[in-house]
Amino acid sequence: MLPVGSILRTGDGPFADDGALAAALRAGDETAFGWLVDRYDGSLRRLARTYVSTPAVADEVVQDTWLAVITGIGGFEGRSSVSTWMYRILANIARTRGVREQRTVPFSSAAGALEEGDGPAVDPERFRTRRPFAGHWSSPPTPWDDEPEQSLASRETLAAVEAAIALLPPAQREVITLRDVEGWSADEVCNALDLTETNQRVLLHRARSKVRRAFELHFERSGA
Repeated sequence: MLPVGSILRTGDGPFADDGALAAALRAGDETAFGWLVDRYDGSLRRLARTYVSTPAVADEVVQDTWLAVITGIGGFEGRSSVSTWMYRILANIARTRGVREQRTVPFSSAAGALEEGDGPAVDPERFRTRRPFAGHWSSPPTPWDDEPEQSLASRETLAAVEAAIALLPPAQREVITLRDVEGWSADEVCNALDLTETNQRVLLHRARSKVRRAFELHFERSGA
């Protein structure tokens, strides 16, 4: 899956260590908060847009998130990374707004999440049914290895990816956004969304299969 965004996580910089960052924020260090905003504001806005319908509402969600970070840092216990903690805050705020807009439903349980869009990730007709090749591709995915890099990274292609992700069921959209757009690890996503590794993998597979199909259709239509 082609990464199309930046990574929402603590990384290089003066506050790269989570412990030092949290301590500075608790002490009211404006430099630490400014570093946090500079590094994560864009990523938080992209995440917010997976829940709400307009950039304006996403801006409000992010502003509310930053306010919650400032007022709630005293209660941060370090059981997760600062980035995971911030994501949980944003997700709770954004889900509430999304429900109001009837854009999404609460991510209330792993079982409920797995029921969303639980049909075949790939059209069954693309597989052979007769032996000895039953289960093999009859219509394999379009190979991307030969596609020029500029084609894969084109504005139209990225727009197709974003549109495909936006159409996914909420749980699948959350998982693929965190894993493939924001670059989170499987452990980080499981921790943030309270999922088992198996459920995370199922949701990610379903989401990637649908987005890959959107890629194929995009290249077929464009003649790439």
